[in-house]
Amino acid sequence: MDRVELASFLRRRREELRPEDVGLPAGARRKAPGLRREEVASLAAMSTDYYTRLEQQRGPQPSEQMLASLARALRLTDDERDYLFLVAGRNAPSPQVTGTHVAPALQRVLDRLDDTPALILSSLGEVLVQNRFAEALYGDSSRFTGLARSGIYRWFTDPGERLIYPEHDRDRQSRAQVANLRAAYAAMGPRSRAGELVRVLHGESSEFTAIWERHEVAKRFEDHKVLIHPQLGEIEVDCQALFTEDQSQALLVLTAPPRTESFDKIQLLGVLGTEKFVSPDAGSSPRSRLS
Repeated sequence: MDRVELASFLRRRREELRPEDVGLPAGARRKAPGLRREEVASLAAMSTDYYTRLEQQRGPQPSEQMLASLARALRLTDDERDYLFLVAGRNAPSPQVTGTHVAPALQRVLDRLDDTPALILSSLGEVLVQNRFAEALYGDSSRFTGLARSGIYRWFTDPGERLIYPEHDRDRQSRAQVANLRAAYAAMGPRSRAGELVRVLHGESSEFTAIWERHEVAKRFEDHKVLIHPQLGEIEVDCQALFTEDQSQALLVLTAPPRTESFDKIQLLGVLGTEKFVSPDAGSSPRSRLS
C-alpha cells in the first residue's frame, strides 16, 4: 500500500469534482476547490474520519468493497479505478468484478434525475446505484449480499419479490428475467457469475428450469408497466433504459405523464422516504424487484 500516492490521488480527484458533478447542490461559496471530505465520505457510505485519515496518509488499508465505493463516489474511469486499487495494495478488479463498477457516463445522467425513480443495473439484475425515489419504491438494495444481490436470483427464490407486480403480470416477468439471464450467460460464459446463477437456480427453482428450456433471449425492459407500492397502491409507469456500449449496464428511468394519478404518486414517494415496506402476506421479506 502506497499511503503517500493513495492520499495524493484521492485528494486530487476530490478537488477536481464539483457538487453539480455528483448531483449535489452547489450551496454557499466554497473556500477550497472541489468537494468537501465529508461529501465524498457520504457518497462512499463511510465515515468522514475514515476518509480523512486516508487523505492524511494514516488510514488502514481499505478493503476492496471500500475502494469500489470510493471509485464510484469520485466518478473514476475504469483505468483510474484500477490505479486506485493498485496504489492501495489490492489487485485490480477481475473482469467479472469490473462489471459492477458503475459506468461514469450513466452515473452522470443518474445524478441529474432527482424527481423520478432511476437506478443503474448490471446485466445480472444487480442494483449498482439508485436514487432516493427508486429506493422509496423498491427498497434499499444495498442490504443484499452474495447471489441475493441479483434480482433475478431473488425473483425465483423469494416470493416477496413478486409482490411489486400485479399477479397477472408475474408470468411475463418470470420469462423476462430468464431471457435477460440467458443473454448475460451467452456474453459472460458458463464459468462466470451468470453461469453460477444458472446452476444454482436450476437446483432451487423448477419454474426457472422450465422457462430456461424455452431458450428465450432478450436484453430489454418492458416499456410500460404497473408497479404496486404497499402504501400508494398501483403506479403506472413508462420505462426507459439507456445501455452502456457493451450492454453490461443499464440506466432504468421510470416516469408517468404529468397531471395523472401515477405522476402524483411518484411525487409522494419523495415524501414517504425510504421506509422498509413489508406486505401483510409477505412475512418479513422486503421487496425490491425491477426490470
